[in-house]
Amino acid sequence: MKMQGILQRIELENFKSYKGKQTIGPFKNFTAIIGPNGAGKSNLMDAISFVLGEKTQSLRVKALKDLIHGAPVGKPVTNRAMVTAVYLAQDGVEQHFTRTIIGNSTEYRLNRKVVSWQEYNSELEDLGILIKAKNFLVFQGAVESIAMKNPKERTTLFEEISRSGEVADDYEKRKAEMIRAEEDTQFNYHKKKGITAERKEAKLEKEEAEKYRRLQEELIDSRLEQQLFRLHYAESDIRQVTEDLAKKSKEIDKRSKERSSVEEDVKGVKREAARLSREMASIDKEIREKEVELNKKKPLYIKAKERTAHVIKKLDEARKSLKQSRKSHENHQGEIRQLEMELNEVKQKQNEFEERIAEESQSQGSSLDLEDSQVEEYNRLKDEAGRLTAAKMAELDKIIRDQKYDQDELDNMTRQKDDLTNQIKQKEYELEENQKRVEKLNDYIKTTQAEVEEQNRIKAILSEEVTGADDRISEINKELENVVEQLGEAKVDRHESARQARKTELMENLKRLFSGVYGRLIDLCEPTHKKYRIAVTKVLGRNMDAIIVDSEKTARDCIQYIKEQRSPPETFLPLDYIKYKPTDERLREIRNPQGVKLVIDIIRYEPPQIKKALQYACGNSLVCESVEDARKIAFGDERHKAVALDGTMFQKSGVISGGLGDLKHKAKRWDEKALNQLKSRKTTLSEELKNEMKKKRKESELNTITSQINGLENRLKYSTNDRDLTEDRHIRANIRDMEKLRGDMEVVEPKIETMNTRMSKTETELNTKQHQMNQVEDSVFDEFCRGINVDNIRQYEEKELRVQQERAKKRLDFNNQISRLSNQLAYERSRDTEESVRRWNEGVKEEEDNLDRCKEEEQKHMKLIDKESETLSKLKFSKNNKKEELDTKNTEAEGVRKKMADKNKEIATVQKQLTALEAKIEQKRAEKHALLKSCKMDDIQLPMLHGSMDDISSDTSEMTGSQGEQPDSLSSQGVKAIYEREDRIKIDYSTLNDELLECETSEEVKHYNDKLQNKVSEMLDLLQRISAPNMKAVEKLDGVQERLQETSEEFEHARRRARKAKNTFELVRKERFERFNTCFEHVSNKIDEIYKALSQNHSAQAFLGPENPEEPYLDGINYNCVAPGKRFRPMDNLSGGEKTVAALALLFAIHSFQPAPFFVLDEIDAALDNTNISKVGQYIKEQSQHTFQCIVISLKEEFYTKADSLIGIYPEQGDCNISQTLSLDLTQYPDSHAASQSHSQHVG
Repeated sequence: MKMQGILQRIELENFKSYKGKQTIGPFKNFTAIIGPNGAGKSNLMDAISFVLGEKTQSLRVKALKDLIHGAPVGKPVTNRAMVTAVYLAQDGVEQHFTRTIIGNSTEYRLNRKVVSWQEYNSELEDLGILIKAKNFLVFQGAVESIAMKNPKERTTLFEEISRSGEVADDYEKRKAEMIRAEEDTQFNYHKKKGITAERKEAKLEKEEAEKYRRLQEELIDSRLEQQLFRLHYAESDIRQVTEDLAKKSKEIDKRSKERSSVEEDVKGVKREAARLSREMASIDKEIREKEVELNKKKPLYIKAKERTAHVIKKLDEARKSLKQSRKSHENHQGEIRQLEMELNEVKQKQNEFEERIAEESQSQGSSLDLEDSQVEEYNRLKDEAGRLTAAKMAELDKIIRDQKYDQDELDNMTRQKDDLTNQIKQKEYELEENQKRVEKLNDYIKTTQAEVEEQNRIKAILSEEVTGADDRISEINKELENVVEQLGEAKVDRHESARQARKTELMENLKRLFSGVYGRLIDLCEPTHKKYRIAVTKVLGRNMDAIIVDSEKTARDCIQYIKEQRSPPETFLPLDYIKYKPTDERLREIRNPQGVKLVIDIIRYEPPQIKKALQYACGNSLVCESVEDARKIAFGDERHKAVALDGTMFQKSGVISGGLGDLKHKAKRWDEKALNQLKSRKTTLSEELKNEMKKKRKESELNTITSQINGLENRLKYSTNDRDLTEDRHIRANIRDMEKLRGDMEVVEPKIETMNTRMSKTETELNTKQHQMNQVEDSVFDEFCRGINVDNIRQYEEKELRVQQERAKKRLDFNNQISRLSNQLAYERSRDTEESVRRWNEGVKEEEDNLDRCKEEEQKHMKLIDKESETLSKLKFSKNNKKEELDTKNTEAEGVRKKMADKNKEIATVQKQLTALEAKIEQKRAEKHALLKSCKMDDIQLPMLHGSMDDISSDTSEMTGSQGEQPDSLSSQGVKAIYEREDRIKIDYSTLNDELLECETSEEVKHYNDKLQNKVSEMLDLLQRISAPNMKAVEKLDGVQERLQETSEEFEHARRRARKAKNTFELVRKERFERFNTCFEHVSNKIDEIYKALSQNHSAQAFLGPENPEEPYLDGINYNCVAPGKRFRPMDNLSGGEKTVAALALLFAIHSFQPAPFFVLDEIDAALDNTNISKVGQYIKEQSQHTFQCIVISLKEEFYTKADSLIGIYPEQGDCNISQTLSLDLTQYPDSHAASQSHSQHVG
């Protein structure tokens, strides 16, 4: 294999870590890319992959724009990046492959010309570069994954390389078409085979049908004879009974006239009772109106009464407060008088003291009179003593001044203490007043709260009644709407309602007159679930309205009564007369399909006695969930009568009937039986609504009480706020002021004590100084004192001084007392307690006036209520009188009704006799009708003198019992016309022999009838022993032959289509096999050679084996290697290096199938030791010389020293996010020197 060309160089611009424009290359045949981890080696591999069309997901980024330099860290240098691969062809021509990133899009250029991706990829494929197969690169870690692939994954790898996977979808499609065509061919073959057997069977059926037809003709002749015999004697019986019936009818007419007279009396009594009922209703209405007016006036009276009670309470509180104010005023005036008396008494004592002093001064005069010489001597000695005691006197003066200052201070403190005492008393009084006010407010609040609670209790009761009434009225209105709506739905139209009312009235009369009447079937039963209603309606059919009675006799009596009343015909089911098939218990065990039940099992009924009627009406009918289930049950191995939930019914005979719209309308009748309950419920709800409306009218009373409660709550709120304000502000302020005053008192009292103590010390010091001065004075005045005969000069001086001091002290005491009493008196006079008394007097008068007005208003409302109550009592009395009159009329009506009942009983007796005759004639007519209808149904042509078979009605009459049994009534309203039309038919009995026509007794008739019946039965038995042939065998045979021709054509067409599909599939399979096998054979032949070359040992072996040799691409491919010098082991048991060498052998072998011009390998030597690295490197070097160019990223020196050139990649200094490159051509160096030189260059 010759080398096609080489990858010359890579030009990058802002791609990943390569900032700006950089050119990497040139690349030699064997180029190694080296560099430290994180330098950007793998980014170079990403660049090569990118420019050769690799997808973004394989380039280790999430978005295309992340390939731009700086984008991963949020700092892209630009919005575009570019990679160009320069390919040098074998002829020396360069080709430029350029891929550019612009934002989030990419652009392809071929030789600098913008091209589409298809053109770009096509050019690469022409060079042998397959993007999908990735035959030009091996990513880091891919070697190990290739070694560990399972057989199926290896098959997928080979399909990608061989491109056989491109036809895999077409292969699967053609294979599926071939299988379908073969299945169609097989199906048509079996279909043709079945129709051939069916044709043979149809021929046999045709022969049997012809034989069977001859026997049927003979049977028809015998049945004709029997039916003519029975018809002849049925007509004879009808004529005889008709004559008896005419006689009884005349007797009924006579009795009916007598009853009409009694009916007129009943109507007269009823009219009178109705008049009294209307008058009583009018009185009831007037009573209700008066009750409404009374209920409106009662709240006004209650409100006036509550207002009066409130005013009385306020008046009591005002009087109590007035009494306390007067007491406080009297106490206050007493205190003022007491203070004035004390003040006058003190002033009087002061005046008396001054008068006594004046008298003493006048009476005593001077006690010691000195001579002038003695006075001069006294003055001289005084001056001398003063000079001698000047220093002491100065000290003494100072002490006296200090004492006087202290005395002034003490006086001030004493006055301050007296003021504090007065203020404390004032605050105590204010506190006491505030506490009294709080007590009054608490009493008022307690009373008001009790009143509010009582009013709230009344309000709660009224509110509960009104709210309950509102809720109940709403519920009743909704329920009434629902009931009215249901009633509206039940009453389809007026005519239908009237007809239903007549039928209901008839049913009630029958139950009243005849004890054995249970009721209508629809009223006595119902489906267990609504979903079964339509199905049950379909099964019951006309029997839904049938009347169930206990016996045939009761049924006949009822029929007679219906005829008398000229009511529409009714169907009766007498429980002792009807015949029914017993329930087949096997039908309850049907499990497939699910949900199949007997109709009688899904019906609830009451009383239990009517079960026989239900078994007769339902039989063994089955109900199914769906039409398909019903069809499956009806036409299965055993035929059953089945009905689906939508009303589709499948008869045993094969007849299918339905009609969902009509059935839905009829199914609504299950709701009609609740009509009476709805009416009763409507009446009950209406009465309850009236009672609830009476409760609701108490809403005005509730509003009155609510307003009263709001007023009480407002007063309670104001009182509470006043109390809280008094407690929180006034009382606390009083207490706070008292505490402050007491605190000031506590401060003043110690100061007074301290001052008294200091003054005591000053007094002692003063006495000491005085004593010293006295000693000096005593020495100076010694001779003078002996001369005036006194012990010392002080006796003379003190006598006068003491008198003056005592008088001064006495005057000071009087002044202090007068000052204290005057201050206290002024304070007491400043308190205006009289204003409080006056204010409360006015309040009491105002409340008394308000009370008078409230009582007048209360009396006014009371009179109105008494007047309305009196009127209401009169109306109730009048109502009771009317009720008594009505009861009297009802009693009278009851007597007339009893008389009417006696007449009815007499008529009923005759009616029963008439009914028996009518029933008999109806029975005979029904027998005749049944015989005629049977003839028509069985196609027995009767010989007639007048009329034809068309005059016989083909409508099915509702008859109780099976064919031949006596009917209870005819359910069709046109039955009378049918009988009249049949009476006009004249039958020719001439074919009957005389022996059959001349029977005189019923025993003879019965004998011949039995004889004819036995003859018919024998022929029927013969026909039944012969299995009934298919009477349409001829038509069936023609149809089978036509279907055989069609099936033969379809078979041939399917066989041709299968042959064509198989040929097409074989072509696709062959193409896929050839593609896959060509690649597989090449690789399997090359891999052993490559493995030996990589191992450099001829004992090494590598071989590939398909698991499915016929179609190898459908299963796995096994790959096994025998390492040099070792025995065979599975791939999983090889060492890491052995697995890598094996994987490389497989890679190089696959690459050799469709070789790319160059091969890019990323660290394939990671798991190899030095020995294996050397071998692999040597192999790559040899191959790169002639076969392909190899570019390897490696960190192993043993590997990259064998390269022709080195590309070094390193991070830029200062910025590790930018990669730089350098290249080294190793071909310039000998092999021995190249390794060391390359190593030193790399280190440098």
